[in-house]
Amino acid sequence: MVVDGVNTTQSTSSTTSDSSSSAAATVGYNDFLQLLIAQMRNQDPTSPTDMSQYMSQFAQLSSVEQAIQTNTKLDTLLSTSALSQAEGLIGRTASFTSEDGESSTGKITAVHIIQGGAVATLDNGVQVQLGPGITIS
Repeated sequence: MVVDGVNTTQSTSSTTSDSSSSAAATVGYNDFLQLLIAQMRNQDPTSPTDMSQYMSQFAQLSSVEQAIQTNTKLDTLLSTSALSQAEGLIGRTASFTSEDGESSTGKITAVHIIQGGAVATLDNGVQVQLGPGITIS
């Protein structure tokens, strides 16, 4: 669960910004339980909150935590898969047409995984992002 910070006062004298204030805080199980206990202690005794609402909040937090863990595991799996595929490309020949219309061919000596894909380094030092228009043989 992500909670955004709330700033109720504005300071005109301070011009520096705190990088942590713009980052979202993550609420874990312990934080949630502390908030839940504080909410229970400070509720109106004449009209207490229904326990089903507390259980619903806890179930939602549990679902979010499980989704975060699943996403982390999927990211790890995708990275491992990408590295395995990259390893299979080393030693193969890549052919492509550069932006200036010149055809190039070279043997792949290294592959770097980047955000959104992979970049192959050829034996002639040229780096090319793997994607459409690249022929590997």
